[in-house]
Amino acid sequence: MAQTRNTKHDKTSRTRGYLRSGTSMRRTLRREAPSTIGLLADEQDFAAMRRYRTFTFDDHTIYLQQVEGLLKALAAQGMHATVALFDPEEYAEFCTESGIAADAPASRSRFTAEIASAGATVAYTGQPIDTLIPLLVGRAVRRATWEYATMTLADLGACADCGQDVGRAAFDRASHLLLRMLETAGPGTHHLVCSTPTENEHLLAVLHTERDTTGPARLESAEGAEFVTVLAVGIALEKPGGVVLRTSSPGTQDRVHGWRLTRGNLVPLTAGEVFSAYCTDADTGEPVSPESHVEYCAGFDLGADEPESHH
Repeated sequence: MAQTRNTKHDKTSRTRGYLRSGTSMRRTLRREAPSTIGLLADEQDFAAMRRYRTFTFDDHTIYLQQVEGLLKALAAQGMHATVALFDPEEYAEFCTESGIAADAPASRSRFTAEIASAGATVAYTGQPIDTLIPLLVGRAVRRATWEYATMTLADLGACADCGQDVGRAAFDRASHLLLRMLETAGPGTHHLVCSTPTENEHLLAVLHTERDTTGPARLESAEGAEFVTVLAVGIALEKPGGVVLRTSSPGTQDRVHGWRLTRGNLVPLTAGEVFSAYCTDADTGEPVSPESHVEYCAGFDLGADEPESHH
């Protein structure tokens, strides 16, 4: 009997050990599994989701506080969390196309996973929710702009005269112009803005980059591609637009250069034109006081050494 009791005791101990081990392993795996939260950034989107019975929040401010609390809790556990922008209209379309019920937490979770894999996200690093939301919205706008610009270039097709892909040629030309601009600007921290109107949208792209005295400019791949694509649209469509370059270097005034996009080419602005453009309110047309420690300069020539694929 003693042997039997000992055997039962050993089996029970092993079983408990396996359970504890399994629980421990699942906790470890949970810490290594990333979490993604679909965020309703504004009150209008929040109100649209309240029509679903299973969406139980009724106050947007409290909802944002709860999201921030969840992000902090995940970070405290050593877990990586990202936030994606949740669009109720896109969610409804996704549920219809997928044949799933929209009024279900599992459907919202599935949609969040989909947009996180292909859309704009921001990694949570402890930033307040009021800081995170503008970052997320800005990233979503940038991605939407890039997608629209990419589709615009793809739809242009081939040139009737030479057979060359118009969008591809414009992209190569835009890449060349950007590199020429940064090479000529020299060392420093560069901030570029490209504005290109189209028939349906006004496209805007921003690029931040740095260049030291010993090498080329360091381009962040996503920002660089977005900037070049928007510029390429203006080149291909021959729409009016422009590019502004601001360069900052230690111990010197910031320098601002500008170009006008005319018939697919970047034409340098004069120093006076750059000053006027920079010191005029874009919405009201009223003059704005010039910044101190800023030198308004003419744009420099970018037209030489075009790529062979230029259309």
